[in-house]
Formats: sequence, C-alpha cells, structure tokens
Amino acid sequence: SETNGRLVPLGNLVTLEESAGPRELNRFDRLRSITITSDLENDFPLGQALDEIESIARDILPPTARISWDGESREYKQAGNSLYWTFLVALVIVFLVLAAQFESFRHPFIIMMSVPLALAGALGGLWLFDQSINVYSQIGLVILIGIMAKNGILIVEFANQLRDEGMEILESIQQAATRRLRPILMTSIATVFGAVPLALAGGAGGAARSSIGVVIVFGVTLATLITLILIPLIYSRLAKYTGSPEAVSRRLQQELAEQDKGSA
Repeated sequence: SETNGRLVPLGNLVTLEESAGPRELNRFDRLRSITITSDLENDFPLGQALDEIESIARDILPPTARISWDGESREYKQAGNSLYWTFLVALVIVFLVLAAQFESFRHPFIIMMSVPLALAGALGGLWLFDQSINVYSQIGLVILIGIMAKNGILIVEFANQLRDEGMEILESIQQAATRRLRPILMTSIATVFGAVPLALAGGAGGAARSSIGVVIVFGVTLATLITLILIPLIYSRLAKYTGSPEAVSRRLQQELAEQDKGSA
C-alpha cells in the first residue's frame, strides 16, 4: 500500500473460483467447432453413414448448429455434387454432337431414349447387389451414356440410309432393326462380359470396381433388350416429321434432271 507500506492480501481484491474449461478453442469455417471422428465398420457405405449422422444431428443439435464435413467425407460430398453436373453436361454434349451429325433434333432424341433404360437397369443392379449410389457408380452411369448411344446410332443411321434410297419409313426401320440386330448384340454382349470381372471383383479396391461393373452389366443388358423394340417404335412415330439426310440433294438432282430433259 502507498499509505503504510504494507502488502495487501490478494483475497481482499479478487475472488477465486475453480471451474473446468477447454485448453483450446477449435474453429472451423470461422466458427467455434467440435470435431467428431469415426470409422466405418464392415464395409458400411460412406454415403449412408453421412445421411444417418445428419439425421441424428437434426434431432439432437439446436437449429443454430451447423455441420461441416472434413477429410474423406468432405471429398465425398464435393465429388458427389460435381458428378451430377458432370452427368448432365455429358448428356447435353452427346445430344448436341448427335444433332450436328444428323442435322436434326428429333433423331438424337430417338437415340437418347435408350439412356433412361440404361439408368433403370443400373439402379436395379445396384439394388440387387445391395450397393449404394457412390462416386464409382456415378462414373459408371456417365460411361453408360456413350455406350448406349451407339445402339440407337446403328439403327437410326441405317434407317436413314434406306430412306435415302427411297424406302418408306416403316419398311426402312424394320430393315434397319433386322440387319443391325447382330452388330448390336455382338457389341453389347462383349461389353457385358468384359465388365463381369469388375462386377465380381474382390480384395483391395474391389468395392469401387464392383460398383462400376454392376452398373455397366445391368444397364447395358436391360437397355439393349428394350432398345431393340423401343427405338424402332419411336422412330416410326417421329421420323415422318423429318426428312431423310439426302432428301434435299435428291430433290435437287431430280429437278435438275427434269430441266435437262426439258431443254433437250
């Protein structure tokens, strides 16, 4: 003390209370955070685990709490969202390329009708093998877009060639479906048998290869069987609204031939 020179006890100035607290305050995305880590057992799907964690968190945590993923979970979330856009972009690009090749929007629409069938077969295969829609199965779905478009291309292109020769629409699609049956079955069977080892894969990384293989095997199988009936049916209904690729050239040649005959 400045007045008498004596020391003042600390207890006269402050009150001490013992309490427990964290040694450090963690922050994530500029917010106070608590980190929870866990491991998956018995090959439990990561996507299903994240869904269950989010469901439990909604019931327990207050509305102001926010969940942010890190590590493998964060990569899974980001990759899953980006692959949906990748699938859509791949679908649009294939459609535009076919539209440029056929110079029509109806013919690519006919060809792309096999893609939903392939997706239905792929999802059915994943359900049958008790697998989830993960990054690898989504990659397989993107692959299916290109694989299944070739069946429709074989039928529609050959039908257009027959129409260029003057054949009627119904007869041309019947001839195209009959003559292209063997090439379609050969390529589809080769694709399916080539993907069977992936579907039955085991060991390290086997789950990833199995997802891609199951998607290709079941997607190609179902789409091929139904495409052989659906594509000719849709073509016979929509082709009457489009001309054959060489229709304009054939009409010009006919008019020029008539003019030559008239001048002679």
